[in-house]
Amino acid sequence: MTRVPAITNLFSPATLSRRTVVGAGLSAAALLALAACSPQPQLLSPQSAAVRAAEKRRLSSGNSVKVELRASETTVDLAGTLATTWSYGALPAATIRATQGDLITARVVNELPEATTVHWHGIALRNDMDGAPHLTQDPIPPQSEFNYQFLAPNAGTYWFHPHVGTQRDRGLLGALIIEDPHEPLVYDDEWVVVLDDWIDGVNATPPEILAELFQGMRGASNSQSNIMQNARSSLLRGHAGDVKYPHYLVNGRPAADPETFRSRSGARIRIRLINAGGDTAFRVALGSHRMTVTHTDGYPVEHVDVDSILLGMGERYDVLVTLGDGAFPFVAEAEGKRARGFAVVRTASLAMAPSSNVTVSELTGQVGTADQLVADAEFALPIKDIDRQLTVRLTGGMASYDWALDKRPFDMDKPLDNARIIRAGERVGIDFVNTTTMWHPMHLHGHTYQHLGGGPCKDTSIVVPGQTLSVIFDANNPGQWMLHCHNVYHSESGMMTTVAYEK
Repeated sequence: MTRVPAITNLFSPATLSRRTVVGAGLSAAALLALAACSPQPQLLSPQSAAVRAAEKRRLSSGNSVKVELRASETTVDLAGTLATTWSYGALPAATIRATQGDLITARVVNELPEATTVHWHGIALRNDMDGAPHLTQDPIPPQSEFNYQFLAPNAGTYWFHPHVGTQRDRGLLGALIIEDPHEPLVYDDEWVVVLDDWIDGVNATPPEILAELFQGMRGASNSQSNIMQNARSSLLRGHAGDVKYPHYLVNGRPAADPETFRSRSGARIRIRLINAGGDTAFRVALGSHRMTVTHTDGYPVEHVDVDSILLGMGERYDVLVTLGDGAFPFVAEAEGKRARGFAVVRTASLAMAPSSNVTVSELTGQVGTADQLVADAEFALPIKDIDRQLTVRLTGGMASYDWALDKRPFDMDKPLDNARIIRAGERVGIDFVNTTTMWHPMHLHGHTYQHLGGGPCKDTSIVVPGQTLSVIFDANNPGQWMLHCHNVYHSESGMMTTVAYEK
């Protein structure tokens, strides 16, 4: 695939600050003044006719699915520990199911003490329904409501959560499953698994955690600190996480009160894995079983058999497992944090349940990661020259907690400052260059990209320290879209930007 270099704007202040213009006949100061007066590109509004036209072109089944999400204060029971949090009525919320092409209408009632939104993670939906505050919509004020309405364009495993402040690290989350009307997989049963790390209402609230992180390592030696100092992972090539969580949950339940999934021996089950955590990667395994990876982030891949699989925050993987006879440990190891989420898969009623601290050899076997996967040929992007190349440098560090992109912290009140500009119809390349000493799960709204070189089609990808991850996508969904790290505390400290279409 030929890569076309990006065209540099000769008269941009950034260019003039590092380059001498020869033969231009103007001083650098004059050229800077000229650049300041030059017209800025006009951008497509989320409410533009182009966004409405794109929605009309989507496949419609003619069917509709209506749901209500009531965001309110809730008390959850974590194996005897009562935690006050915010949720959509249950932890996680009831799974929303629709079929590809269905019209989804979600009435969101905000009973919280602050404004909120809902982001439909991974769905390439219409831009004005994306739930990005101050970019695609005004936040929903307390004691108000908002109706999200959009066609479900692609089958797959998705989820939903707020996009205001640190609300993603509370209990406001749930799975969104879009069924394929021509599903090619054959299986007997399905288990939707939502993984989460939990601190809200137990040790501190997420805003308190963020405030503590902004103090950096100065307070990390305090025995009461919620900051991780020694979480290390060879898979993630260094520091594994910032926050010490007291609980790790599988479908809202801690290891001391595990969920039990019941099936029968010999059954082939599809497990839809969703990492809804705020700061934790999970290494997932089912004791005494291997898993066949079939999808990541909703899109099919060439099938691969693994012992376990690594999920960063925001990532999803679908796997097939043929169950044996007995009761088996389902383990979601908090990568590098020496703790785990836990559940039980049972096919024999009399089998003794495994303990939550049981040794699961599959965790140290063949670990599936995105770089091992190849996109299903039907869904791979056609070979085409890159029209526009973007470079996104991941910058910052734990000591000062100054996470950013290109050393420019994002301001949610001014979401178009330093936006990356693209045009409809372009093949766009992004190089994620990780200059930091920590891994980052990078997420692009409104699009599915493909890892360069025939890799998987995804919307959220782990970028480890020192790595440059190259992806490509087609600019076929007009509007203004967030691009950010899905570690909630990294994004809130500034590791975000906007990818915006030019009018």
